[in-house]
Amino acid sequence: MPQPFVVVPRGAAAPTRPRRTPPDHPALASLRPYLADPDVTDVFINGDGALFVDRGDGARPVEGWSAEPDAARALAVASIALGGRHLDDATPCADVRWEGGIRVHAVLPPISCAGALVSIRLPAPERPSLDDLGRAGMFDAATASRLRALVANRVNLLVTGATGAGKTTLLAALLGEAAAAERIVTIEDVAELRIDHPHHVRLEARQPNLEGAGGVTLARLVREALRMRPDRLVVGECRGEEVRELLTALNTGHDGGAGTVHASGIRDVPARLEALGALAGWDGRTVARQVVSAIGAVIHVGRADGSRRVLGIARPVLAGDGWELEEASDFEGGS
Repeated sequence: MPQPFVVVPRGAAAPTRPRRTPPDHPALASLRPYLADPDVTDVFINGDGALFVDRGDGARPVEGWSAEPDAARALAVASIALGGRHLDDATPCADVRWEGGIRVHAVLPPISCAGALVSIRLPAPERPSLDDLGRAGMFDAATASRLRALVANRVNLLVTGATGAGKTTLLAALLGEAAAAERIVTIEDVAELRIDHPHHVRLEARQPNLEGAGGVTLARLVREALRMRPDRLVVGECRGEEVRELLTALNTGHDGGAGTVHASGIRDVPARLEALGALAGWDGRTVARQVVSAIGAVIHVGRADGSRRVLGIARPVLAGDGWELEEASDFEGGS
C-alpha cells in the first residue's frame, strides 16, 4: 500500500515508517533487511536460489543474493518451523503465520521442480485506518462516507479483488470503524486480519497431522464462533468450498459480518462465487439465493495508476435463476 499522505511543516523531515521486527533466527539473517523494510510487501526465494522482493511495484530480483540448494532448503524448513509446523519429504508443502501477521508458504522438491520455494507475505507495520487509506488515494471522500455508512448500518460485506489488491487491508480498516462495544470474531485459514479494535477475537484453522488427526476446519470454527456471541462474524479469505461457511455464517442473522474472495473484476464476482459454490456442492440457484440473502454489499478493490483503489460498490440482486450486481448509491438498512 502506498505510504499515507501526512502534512509536514515546511523544512521538517518527512516521518519515517516503523520497521518490522521479524523472528530472530540465524536462518533468516540474509533476509532480515528485506523482512524489516516497511516498504516491502512480498519476499520470494525461487528454486534456483534467486531472491525477489516486491516494494509495491512488482517483484524485482535482488542482485548479488543467492542461496545454494541445501541452504535454501534449510531456510524453508526453518521458516515453517517458526510458525509451529513441520516441512519435510513427507509434508513438502506448508503454510504458516509468524507473529505480526507475516504469512509464509514453502514447498520442497520434488513438488518444486528446481529447489525449495519460499513465499513471504508481509503486512504493513502500521494498522491503517479508513482515513489513512483515503489519504493514500484508495478512495475519495464520497466513497469514504459510503464505506462508513455500510459499517454503521451493519451491512454484511464481501470485499473482492485480485491477489495483493488490498482486500485484507481494507477489510481490517472497515472493521476498525465498528463501535468499541461490539465483539468481532474473525475466522481464517491463516490469521492475517489485524484490526485496531478493543474487542477482536481471532480463530485460526488447523491442518491435520501426519496421521490425519487434530485438524480443525473452518466449518467447525464457524460453529464454535456462533457460540461466542459475536456482534460481527467475519470469515476470512475464501478460495474454495469454505465459501459455504462464509455464506452460512452471514445467513444466521448476524448482521455486520464480512469476508473476502478473489476476483479479477467486479463483473466476475458472480461467476467466481458460483464456481466456489460448486466446489461446496451447491448449484447456481442455491448460490444465488444464499448470496442475495447473506451479502448486503460487494466492495471491489484493484490496482489503478500504480496504487490500490476501491473500484466499485454494488448490491447483489436476483436475476432469473441466478444473480447479478447492481450499483447502489446508498445503503440505509442492514443486509
